[in-house]
Amino acid sequence: MKTEEFIGMLAAGVSPVEPGKARRRIGKALALGAAVSAMMMLLGYGARADMMQAAARPMFWMKLIIPFIVAVTALQLTRRLSCPGSRPGRAPLLLAALLLLSCGSAAAMLLMAPPAARPEMIYGATWKTCTLSIMLLAAPVFFAVFWAIRDLAPTRPSSAGAAAGLLGGATAATVYALHCPEMAAPFLGIWYVLGVLAPAALGALLGPRLLRW
Repeated sequence: MKTEEFIGMLAAGVSPVEPGKARRRIGKALALGAAVSAMMMLLGYGARADMMQAAARPMFWMKLIIPFIVAVTALQLTRRLSCPGSRPGRAPLLLAALLLLSCGSAAAMLLMAPPAARPEMIYGATWKTCTLSIMLLAAPVFFAVFWAIRDLAPTRPSSAGAAAGLLGGATAATVYALHCPEMAAPFLGIWYVLGVLAPAALGALLGPRLLRW
């Protein structure tokens, strides 16, 4: 069989990808996963009882806004990496900037604080459970988005898996922030960041196996 004939055979019957298919599939998966994560948080942890008082503090909103921005950026990155031929664009730069902002703020606060106060700022009261809780809440989004992008033929499955994991971790961190009583920037810059990055690392490892086609 000639090369031209082989290519023609592969292309026979192939129809164009429906416009917006990736956006709709990933959007539905994210909505479903986020709803399950929120339900898990409410039933398993519960929203913080002092929500009104906490909402008056700027750090409460920072704890919500930063992971939310990461989630929105990871969503765009996941969409791009799920479609053959698409480039990640500037999303990785924005994610790197947010990571530097979180870690830089944590380091600056530690340097300005008295040495005796630093352990409390780092460990708080929930450091043993914070990262694991975020990873647990990330699972519904993680698996739902993986299922959604599996049929979209990503050509870089490791990168697409990492983006999907990051989306799950950032969504979970946003949800978990409605329960978590911690407010110190060093605590958030360590344990929240680990909770967000761990699903991304897992996604990068599982991507070549679960997203190959």
